[in-house]
Amino acid sequence: MNEKSQKPKSKKLKGIEGLTHTVISRQGTTLSQRPPLNIRLLACLLIVICGAVLIVHWPALSAEALSFDDDQYLTKNILVQNPSWTSAKRFLTEVLEPSTVGGYYQPLAMISLMADCALGGRADYLRPFHRTSLALHIANTALVIVLLYLLFPVPSVAAAVGLLFGLHPLTADPVCWVGERKTLLAAFCVLWSLVLYVQYARKSDWKLYLGSMVMYLLALMSKPTSVPLPVMFLLMDYWPLGRLKLRAVLEKLPLFAIAVVSALITYISQNRTCIAVLPGEFGPARIPLILCHNIVLYLCKVILPVNLSLHYAFPEPFAFSNPIVLRGLVGTCILILFLLVSLRWTPAFLISWLFFFIAMLPTMQIISFSNVIAAGKYAYLPSIGLLFLLAYLLTWFCYAADIGRPVARAAAVVVFVLVLASAEAIATRRYIVHWRDSITLQKSMLAVEPDSVLLNNNLGILLAARENYDEAITHFRRALRSNPRDAKAHNNIAMSLKSQGRLSQAIGHFTEAVRIEPDFALAHYNLADTFFQQADFAKAVAHYKSALRIQPHFPGAHTKLAFSLEASGEYDQAVKYYTQALRNEPESTGIMNNLAWLIATHNKADFYDPKRAIDLAERACELTKYQAPSLMDTLAAAYAAAGNFTQAVRTAEKAVKLSVSAGKEKMADQIKARLKLYQAKQPFFIDD
Repeated sequence: MNEKSQKPKSKKLKGIEGLTHTVISRQGTTLSQRPPLNIRLLACLLIVICGAVLIVHWPALSAEALSFDDDQYLTKNILVQNPSWTSAKRFLTEVLEPSTVGGYYQPLAMISLMADCALGGRADYLRPFHRTSLALHIANTALVIVLLYLLFPVPSVAAAVGLLFGLHPLTADPVCWVGERKTLLAAFCVLWSLVLYVQYARKSDWKLYLGSMVMYLLALMSKPTSVPLPVMFLLMDYWPLGRLKLRAVLEKLPLFAIAVVSALITYISQNRTCIAVLPGEFGPARIPLILCHNIVLYLCKVILPVNLSLHYAFPEPFAFSNPIVLRGLVGTCILILFLLVSLRWTPAFLISWLFFFIAMLPTMQIISFSNVIAAGKYAYLPSIGLLFLLAYLLTWFCYAADIGRPVARAAAVVVFVLVLASAEAIATRRYIVHWRDSITLQKSMLAVEPDSVLLNNNLGILLAARENYDEAITHFRRALRSNPRDAKAHNNIAMSLKSQGRLSQAIGHFTEAVRIEPDFALAHYNLADTFFQQADFAKAVAHYKSALRIQPHFPGAHTKLAFSLEASGEYDQAVKYYTQALRNEPESTGIMNNLAWLIATHNKADFYDPKRAIDLAERACELTKYQAPSLMDTLAAAYAAAGNFTQAVRTAEKAVKLSVSAGKEKMADQIKARLKLYQAKQPFFIDD
């Protein structure tokens, strides 16, 4: 080979394919071998861009909104709220059936949220969570820039594309959404894995390969949507790394084995704790329609991020007759045709899009796990594929010898990036405002989908919690207009009507809810409560029992059922359910008090048991430090039933004093009447 043939290709190759040769000629150059000037420039650009991302996303630190599933990830997650090694161990070891979050195995994400709780994070103080999430997003932006510089060694281009990633409005949701820590953490691990893999491809150092594999495992433990990473490696091997050979395929086999295991764990855990509907249950046409719809939707939101939302419902009807569905099909066909034609010039368009598509595939609802067809958060990591294409085109434009003068080209790139970045920054700032509080967030989603049953229900619940019942009822009625057979909307509107004292109307909606959905335990429970409030104990008992039949451990149902049975005079059944309720709530002094009173004052019943009554009443009094007059009254009755009148008199006298001190004169008079019996050595019994 002569000396001339050994010289690297010129930077100024004509045509778009020229860049591929330029990159290939530099494959042996690692980051540490780049010219010092480039490394220093890259470091300076990293600092500037990370600072810009921090400034633009800064208002996210003050966001107070909670969104879908945040109850599982924070507000109702006992393990997250109580940081400890025991909690961390449970997150790590509950592989096939997580106990505190419905869905897949994601221990690192949960431990990360738990750590923020240890730093002071609470449902009413979200700043520690947002602080960590923003730090992860900034780190991800830096990793994107490093990855692009490794692939397309132009510091300014890598930094420019990284800036557009960091400021994009689609990145706001993962930063502001507590439950989406998993997205940021998984992306952080995946980006590290990609960086290490590119270095491995250049240096063939197996330590880098193992490092990449470890980061892949950590990504899967953060969010298993990272499963397709080995396929993404193969795509990069083809372009831009140019090393796709048999060896490159074989070295991915361990990664594919890990992917298969993770996919199985994910499906099993999702199916056991939440929902996982296989494709065959919807018919063969549904999956292609979903893919076509989402391909167009996500590309549109990435390119033109307007009308963004956390929630994109399935178009109704989901068929060709719907223009939205038809648009997805036509748009996808045009896109595929363009990608195939582009192969005449470069594989960049096809491989970049395939990277995006493969990374998006786990969230495309092929296996249904959600009631939405799409969500902006799912594009966070897959967008890296589109960044490859943008970096490629900008690098080619900078190197092209036949497109104007170099200075003019550089100026054009600077203007292009600054205009886009400015537009993104403004859009991101405006979008973050929606995260100010939960009601504002729900209203912003409703602005995109005003007829959504789920969103109207959610907003109504938030308004009702603030006692804004009229506006809440308006949204519940809007949900019912969209779907008159939505049992949850009937239950929700009934709860608001009940809070306004409109009990007969509330009963009508509760009744409709259980007619539509007979196994709706909460509606049965709420209906029973309403009947109890009307003193219709027979109907209350029937619906409490229905709630327990459907959900045997329904919180509070045993206690309420026992109340109703006692009010109905069915004392033996009341004792049975009080006993069960006490097993569920062993520290409940109210349940102890009621049960002790029944078994101490009904001497003709089979359940009459003064000794047990004393034990229960004494335990309840200990828990309240002998300062509750009603509990002292019950303890006195139990002592009297057991024949210990000295203790009964002493306890009843203290109960009288406590009642008078609390301003409960009527209770004091009732206890005084019983005190006279005890002084006469007579117990207080209720005749059956």
